[in-house]
Order: sequence, then structure tokens, then C-alpha cells
Amino acid sequence: MNRKSARPLAVGKHLQLIDDGGWEYVDRAQGTGVVAIIAFTDDDELVLTEQYRRPVKKKVVDLAAGLAGDIEGAETESLELAAKRELLEETGYTAGLMKYLFTAPSSPGMTTEMVAYFLAGQLKRKNDGGGDESESIKVHTIPLKKIASWLNRKQTKRTCVDPKVYAALGVLALRG
Repeated sequence: MNRKSARPLAVGKHLQLIDDGGWEYVDRAQGTGVVAIIAFTDDDELVLTEQYRRPVKKKVVDLAAGLAGDIEGAETESLELAAKRELLEETGYTAGLMKYLFTAPSSPGMTTEMVAYFLAGQLKRKNDGGGDESESIKVHTIPLKKIASWLNRKQTKRTCVDPKVYAALGVLALRG
């Protein structure tokens, strides 16, 4: 909350609802940032996650992503370390290359959340991934030449694709 007029309407464990001069939005109550990882294999496959998300009541195909500074004892974790941790935790991959790309709002009309995007390459599979004890994540490695048709098939009544995936495809196209 940056303005003097901003006041919390409700505060939960993870989020708070703010009123700022009549504009309502959500702010994170914990963590120091959000990271999203555009991870691709040496075989030109994009690494994606899929997990059920309660707010949309569907499985969501997404990039590996998560919060920085939300683990007790690691409150000052850097965004790059959080990106490396989330990539391993969610997908089972480590990255020889982890490059910061840009930071952008996730939904600027609804939340203060800013997402730091990282490009991860030179991947090595260390384990199956799947997330922490509170998550049930399925990992997908999809060849870039087949990604459009794969994503179209994933758009169903039970599954949707997060727009960050399409942003990742734009970034990968620009890298040549």
C-alpha cells in the first residue's frame, strides 16, 4: 500500500483486500515477490506445470512459478534463488542458465502483484517435481513445434491455460 488513502478491508493469512479511494484490490500479506520461469530443454521443449486452482475451479496449465521470501528462515531470498527453488520443486529440473528477463503485473486492475520472469535453460532432471506437500503438480515437457495444438487440446471445461504460457512463447520466439 503506497497511498495514505489505502486501507485494508480484510486481511487473511496470504492476501489482504485493500480499499484505495474507492478502488478495491488485492495485496499479498506475505512474500517479497513472485517469479515465473520460462524453462526450455536442450531439445526445444517448453516445461509446463498443471495443477488444480480453486479460484477458477479448473486445472491450469502454467509456467513453474511461486513466491519469494515466503519460507520461514528465508524471508530475504532473492528472486533468482526463488526461481531456481521453484523450478526444482515444481518440475524436478535444475537450470545451468537462469536469466532475469523482465517484471510485469499479473492483473493490474485487481492486484499489486508483480511477476519477475526468468529464462531457464541447460536443464538437468534431478527428480520428478510435483511441488511441495500442499501441491499436486503434473509436469509437461512439450516440443515447441507441437505446442500450439497441445495448448488448444488443453483448453477444456476442466482445464485452462494461464496467459503467462503465451507470453513465454513470445519470449522464446524472440530469442531466435
